[in-house]
Amino acid sequence: MKATGIVRRIDDLGRVVIPKEIRRTMRIREGDPLEIFTNSGEVVFKKYSPMGEIIGFATDLVAAMSSDCGLIMAICDRDHCIAASAAKKELLEKSVTPELEKICEERRLYSNQNGADIFAFDGVAKKLCVAAPIVAAGDIVGCVVLLENENTTVASETEIKLAKVAAQFLASRSE
Repeated sequence: MKATGIVRRIDDLGRVVIPKEIRRTMRIREGDPLEIFTNSGEVVFKKYSPMGEIIGFATDLVAAMSSDCGLIMAICDRDHCIAASAAKKELLEKSVTPELEKICEERRLYSNQNGADIFAFDGVAKKLCVAAPIVAAGDIVGCVVLLENENTTVASETEIKLAKVAAQFLASRSE
């Protein structure tokens, strides 16, 4: 673990404030759930992702769909990639870009029909073709992403529908 040098006191209700710098760095927003662990006298807070419980479904879905889809497929929670096409395993654990985060927060299907240069993951030079937010119990929990590949830079109507169906399936599994 990395020491921050920040010390906070617990108030009379048992609350502790997580400093703004740490919340910003760890992408913790107001209302985000945190999982609490204990380990040898330590208390550890970890950002909770409902998508973490369905990584198996997400991985299987990507494997099944990416072979028939002309684009690179990935599934992310609100912060990073949790499943990716077999050929693109380097996407795993990559952070989502602020642009993809904004698309998801708008709760709309994004399709790159106008050729805009939006990138889905930090440090990945593949442009976003489709983003289908995963909304479970009214909350945005992640996104199904289709990225360009060598042969395809714009998604077809079929690929757009595949991403939408995949998002709906994963939403039903995470509720």
